[in-house]
Amino acid sequence: MEIIGKGFIARNLAAVEDRHPNAMVLAAGVSSTWTSSDAEFDRETALVNEVSRKCRAEGRLMVFLSSASHALYGTGDVPMAEDAELRPTSPYGIQRLRLEDIVAGSGAPYLVLRVSHATGRWQRPHQLLPAFVQQVRDGNVRVYKGAHRDLVDVADLVRAVDGLLEQGVENEVVNVASGTPLPVEAVVHGIEKRLGLFARHEILDVPFSLTRVSVDKLCALLPELRPVTDSDYLDRMLDRYVPYY
Repeated sequence: MEIIGKGFIARNLAAVEDRHPNAMVLAAGVSSTWTSSDAEFDRETALVNEVSRKCRAEGRLMVFLSSASHALYGTGDVPMAEDAELRPTSPYGIQRLRLEDIVAGSGAPYLVLRVSHATGRWQRPHQLLPAFVQQVRDGNVRVYKGAHRDLVDVADLVRAVDGLLEQGVENEVVNVASGTPLPVEAVVHGIEKRLGLFARHEILDVPFSLTRVSVDKLCALLPELRPVTDSDYLDRMLDRYVPYY
């Protein structure tokens, strides 16, 4: 496969880049749900248009990494399937939906993967896990009250991309997530346990934030990914990546 991008997901996807030569994976663009820059969105839109045109011209499958975050799906405890009505809550979410529409309407075969909060090696310091590890080491952690995140191991994202392409899935939208949003404080406590450190927690009072997405479609297509949904999933990720950071 041809991988567009140099970020942490692109670096992890390199493990399977010698497979699926007809696929082009777009793993570049705006990554922060807080982004609202028109200039950044315009550059990203131009890149998506360029890659989709190339895929259409060459008859290649375009794999577009979208978002399964609250920015696209909104907040709520009802699992959101891929065909749910979308009501983006931010400029970032509106941009994800706009780009998905460009990809689906490009005339090229496509696969849109709505990815939750991917976690793993080579993340940038500001991203959730490395940021919390550093904050715990510094002795002070800032936590938003009631915040939840659906964390998915980037290794499982790579398995999903590889497996879906192996099966020839195309012209589909698939959530890639654990399906279980976890309290952010549980993540922090898990980090503290593994580091043997206990930081001061600064709790910020903000509106409750929880987004639950359905992974039924993912697990139906790739039954081997069902362990992603089990109760030990967070512990396994923290055991693997806290020492790395």
